[in-house]
Amino acid sequence: MATISSASLHAPANSHAGLAKPLAELRAFLRQFIAKAFSTYRPELHYMRGPGPAWHAKHPGHSN
Repeated sequence: MATISSASLHAPANSHAGLAKPLAELRAFLRQFIAKAFSTYRPELHYMRGPGPAWHAKHPGHSN
């Protein structure tokens, strides 16, 4: 007569430990997403838009 054994259907005692890593990864992703999505830094406001006063002083005949 053959015996069939199966694994226990009960969750292991440390079931929270198996769930902790995916939750930590999700929290890290959401934290980075929110930081980038709602950042107040707008680099287009800091880019130079043309020659400045030093360039105009060196090139007196040119005008924009």
